[in-house]
Amino acid sequence: MERLHARTLWYDRPKYVYMEFCVEDSTDVSVLLEDHRIVFSCRNGDGVELYNEIEFYAKVNSKDSQDKRSGRSITCFVRKWKEKVAWPRLTKEDIKPVWLSVDFDNWRDWEGDDEVELAQVEHYAELLNKVGTKRPPPAMDDLDFTTTVVSCSPAELQTDASGGKKEVLSGFQVVLEDTLLFPEGGGQPDDRGTINDISVLRVTRRGAQADHFTQTPLSPGSQVQVRVDWDRRFDHMQQHSGQHLITAVADHLFGLKTTSWELGRLRSVIELDSPSVTAEQVAAIEQSVNQKIRDRLPVSVRELSLDDPEVEQVRGRGLPDDHAGPIRVVTIEGVDSNMCCGTHVSNLSDLQVIKILGTEKGKKNKSNLVFLAGNRVLKWMERSHGSEKALTTLLKCGAEDHVEAVKKLQNATKLLQKNNLSLLRDLAVHTAHSLRSSPDWGGVVTLHRKEGDSEFMNIIANEIGSEETLLFLTVGDEKGAGLFLLTGPAEAVETLGPRVAEVLEGKGAGKKGRFQGKATKMSRRAEVQALLQDYISTQSAEE
Repeated sequence: MERLHARTLWYDRPKYVYMEFCVEDSTDVSVLLEDHRIVFSCRNGDGVELYNEIEFYAKVNSKDSQDKRSGRSITCFVRKWKEKVAWPRLTKEDIKPVWLSVDFDNWRDWEGDDEVELAQVEHYAELLNKVGTKRPPPAMDDLDFTTTVVSCSPAELQTDASGGKKEVLSGFQVVLEDTLLFPEGGGQPDDRGTINDISVLRVTRRGAQADHFTQTPLSPGSQVQVRVDWDRRFDHMQQHSGQHLITAVADHLFGLKTTSWELGRLRSVIELDSPSVTAEQVAAIEQSVNQKIRDRLPVSVRELSLDDPEVEQVRGRGLPDDHAGPIRVVTIEGVDSNMCCGTHVSNLSDLQVIKILGTEKGKKNKSNLVFLAGNRVLKWMERSHGSEKALTTLLKCGAEDHVEAVKKLQNATKLLQKNNLSLLRDLAVHTAHSLRSSPDWGGVVTLHRKEGDSEFMNIIANEIGSEETLLFLTVGDEKGAGLFLLTGPAEAVETLGPRVAEVLEGKGAGKKGRFQGKATKMSRRAEVQALLQDYISTQSAEE
């Protein structure tokens, strides 16, 4: 049997295009929705096969679009890629198929809908809310689009290298006609991604444009594909939306105002304008935010003009000095509306769960609330469980006894340290007496011990108590780092101390006949001994 087209109605709105395939008692329904087209097929109640393939007038966001089947039709809610841009027709080709018609007057006046149109809008909105099945987050390679390179200029990027050092990378600052990648701002770090498979190492805002740092040049005027690192993006979306939710609830329940926040690599921190937050308040905030997550509250983004009276009702901490254009507002339905430039989830259910780890003392009579949201909670639990299993093996007891077992170990360690210190002191006194009996007494006396500390050396020096002999003591690794102490006549020590530190490639200080410090090359102790011997010999010759 030949396939027929299903009669189709469509309706254009600021954010969505609605399509209704009018098929009663449909079976074998298949809807393939892509960024540039939709393919629909089914059978009607008489078994006739229906098939429609539509190339859209403009690009859509297929990952944020849905479809719903009823007894009389299949309705599709297609999210526009560019909102508030009118579609004069549904199809790419300027030819109206006989099976396609306008449901009612498209784009009559969005701000002045008459009663009939408003009722139709509410009807579609109700259908949209009934679409309960959420698709999983899009894969990273689905979050891409094509744009044009505006400029590419040489640049440098300072990054953190190993060992806390800074590293400067040479590369290029690329400006695009438009971008998917979020530049850092509003407490949120920047996105990562690729441009034509070239890694973007940093995205920063410069006025109204975004600068993309790459280590490979791109030709101005060329078409390129931008792709976002979805794992990083989604993590930031969860933490940022989580911060909005916690901030609103903390303010609503206890009047705790947020003064700043930071999205960290492992955890996020909200600074609250209060010198303290009680454990009971933390528990109440955590319970409330997780209930709102379970309530699956929608999160929406809209733009307001600066002169819109509604701006006064929106929470915010001010706009950047170089801000231009409309104000972006993120709203959690029934909870909060806030000025924000960051990326967010579309529904609180995408947060999964929020865990508040506790509070810390902040600066200037403020408190820092530490939290995790979404996948970070799962990773934190995985790390915690791994640590718990390792401790169970090491301590040879169940998790509920870990704290008590560690306390016992700490007490035993303190006792051992006390006994060890007592023995070390006895050893120091004995060593001091042995050194006084040395045949070198009166000249240069040296001693090195691998085990020991500055107290051990000072006990020896105190027991000897002589200003007639140069006493050079060292402890630590024989060929690595360690500590040293030089005692003797004040004038000699003052002269020789800095030279000893220089030979040992260390640092030190001293007064009243003592010079001590840290050394990095204990292997050069013999050179120090020769230096001291030469000094004594020179002094003896002069006398």
